[in-house]
Amino acid sequence: MTAELQFQGLDISALAARFGTPLYVYDGVKLRERITELRELMHPRLEFFFSLKSNPNVSVCALLHAHGAKAEVSSLAELLTARKAGVQPQDIIFLGPGKSRAELVECVRSGIYAVICESLSELRLIDEVAGELGRTAPVALRVNPSFETKGSGLTMGGKPRQFGIDEAQLLAEAPLGKELHHIRLMGVQAYMGTRILSESTVIENTGQILAVARRIAEHHEFALDMVDIGGGLGVAYFPGERDLDLPSLARGLNPVLDGFARIHPRTRLIMELGRYLVAESGTYATRVRYTKTSLGENFAVVDGGTNHHMAAVGIGSFVKRNFPIRLLNRYDEEATETWNITGPLCTPNDTLGKKVSLPPVREGDLVGILRSGAYGASASPVLFLSHGHPAEVLVDEGRAYLVRERDSTEDLLRKQRLYSTHVADSPVPPNEHIETLTTATKGSPSA
Repeated sequence: MTAELQFQGLDISALAARFGTPLYVYDGVKLRERITELRELMHPRLEFFFSLKSNPNVSVCALLHAHGAKAEVSSLAELLTARKAGVQPQDIIFLGPGKSRAELVECVRSGIYAVICESLSELRLIDEVAGELGRTAPVALRVNPSFETKGSGLTMGGKPRQFGIDEAQLLAEAPLGKELHHIRLMGVQAYMGTRILSESTVIENTGQILAVARRIAEHHEFALDMVDIGGGLGVAYFPGERDLDLPSLARGLNPVLDGFARIHPRTRLIMELGRYLVAESGTYATRVRYTKTSLGENFAVVDGGTNHHMAAVGIGSFVKRNFPIRLLNRYDEEATETWNITGPLCTPNDTLGKKVSLPPVREGDLVGILRSGAYGASASPVLFLSHGHPAEVLVDEGRAYLVRERDSTEDLLRKQRLYSTHVADSPVPPNEHIETLTTATKGSPSA
């Protein structure tokens, strides 16, 4: 008998039959193991803030929070999601280069730990908002350091960027807290890059960020209550990559943190993590609708595509590199053929995998993209061709929970408004006559 991919004893075919495809499945065991391992190995003063941008599902956030993760948010919806997941305001930071006034008002009203300020004009707006509310806003400065990192998949500091305030500019300014009476400068944040797979790069970045934080705090004459060293820890997706060796990282990073912590015993040390916490836990599962050949190449057309998993096109790479892709319902069968995995969209770019080694693929098979718990549907054009958001399922303690319903046709049409200057001769039938093409069900968890 051919083995299937299982989640805590539950076959993927059973999950697909119950909740429909395409869907994301998250393994609660892997989520718990990752945050627990970090807390056990890394310096005890280092706190881990889950970046909701990587996966804004409230149940994922709640599970991670239950095992020690705090929250880093970048929108009003993410802030409210974190609160709904049980994260207290003093364990939430808010960052982003283009915060709205409404977002800043909610940050100040709710009393979050820190607003991460990314421009001098934003700093003045925070002061204005806090003054109107009769509050003092805790503010950490996001610095774009003068040094440049190497070894990250996406560099976010050290060059001209929309993120943060240049280190040189901050050091050229007079102390910022002197004329702004409704903010309290209390920390420094820097985020150098993402998808970092080199332990030495993380260690070097951290040491330099801590040094920058000292310089900024001294120049602007504020107590260094917190330093956010960013994060950007990567996971391996592609051939030739390897996962970070966490014990090795801890051996190199902990002494750096310890030296700083001894000099600054009251400073809160924060690391932001998104992809590293959730990527490995997730699988994007699709069902093969059709198989075909074209000019000698095999194609499997599946029911989900890059509208749900845009990252699968290669995360910004000019050359198509495949995420790990497997045949889920025949997981241990030998790969003997080469297949292109494409979705239902009317564009040649809808290619989830190119020339993927798989067993012979049949219509009805389940094809999955592994390590898909981060930047899946949330970073994809889910409304393209009006297919909508897929279902999301969390498996925890051997039971499957529907943690996001898939969009129905009614969901997609509900917020649209028909404008017409004439009454149509043949009016469109009301929504209740439109068939909803979904097998996802509501209800209690499965046994």
